[in-house]
Amino acid sequence: MLPLALNHMTVARLDYVGLLDLAARLGCVGVEVRNDLPQALFDGLGPAEAGRMARDRGLRLLAVAEIKRFNDWSAEKAREARELMHIAATAGAEAVSLIPRNDGQGMGNGERQANLRLALKDLQPMLEDHGLIGLIEPLGFAVCALRSKTEAVEAIEALNATGRFKLVHDTFHHTLAGGGPIYAGHTGMVHVSGVTDPGLGIDEMGDGHRVLVDQRDRLGNLDQLRALKDAGYSGPVSMESFAKDVHDLSDPGAALALSFSFMRSSMGEPAHG
Repeated sequence: MLPLALNHMTVARLDYVGLLDLAARLGCVGVEVRNDLPQALFDGLGPAEAGRMARDRGLRLLAVAEIKRFNDWSAEKAREARELMHIAATAGAEAVSLIPRNDGQGMGNGERQANLRLALKDLQPMLEDHGLIGLIEPLGFAVCALRSKTEAVEAIEALNATGRFKLVHDTFHHTLAGGGPIYAGHTGMVHVSGVTDPGLGIDEMGDGHRVLVDQRDRLGNLDQLRALKDAGYSGPVSMESFAKDVHDLSDPGAALALSFSFMRSSMGEPAHG
């Protein structure tokens, strides 16, 4: 059965309890929470209590996002990372999300790779101390300093850190980056979202166009999921939609149930988990 999950961004207007209740109702395996929404992380609840609330509903706390610009490493960035890891570990989360800089800086060949390895080298023992995985998410935007999964894998392997760092395969960013190798064995999380606007070129697609996955999807979500499955990936598949149209839905649960059913049936599984 497709192990579906829910990223809080998709239902950004729900509070933490609302996120948990909806994810449980939809048959999700877990949730991803974020520190970049208007409300406080866990709505200000203590991390231990927040984690217990998820487990009480049969949900895994898959990841706490995010450490931004992690490959622009500094003493301040290390402090920020340590603080988020402490919160995540206290909550019983499995991972923290590592998001690369996305501002057109640090892009030079050689510079990119060196900055990435510097950050990962310092992050590795911190993650080990907290018992967490670092989920590295290459972004497909042209201004991102980590677009290539291959560069991420090379850095991970150079540090002998394949058990501590995993990739996020985001179907949107994979498409924007021009595709390429999937690295299912290095993947710890898959993010899915759809782009349905027929008038957009690939280079015109942005986060605001990311809706739920349905039959109009232009990103090839199902093809990517099949390729990952065929290559041995069996981890969580988390819906991460940024579109205002999705955030404004009066009944996001019904829309998500339809999208999940579409994905499951298209993958040859029962439509309802």
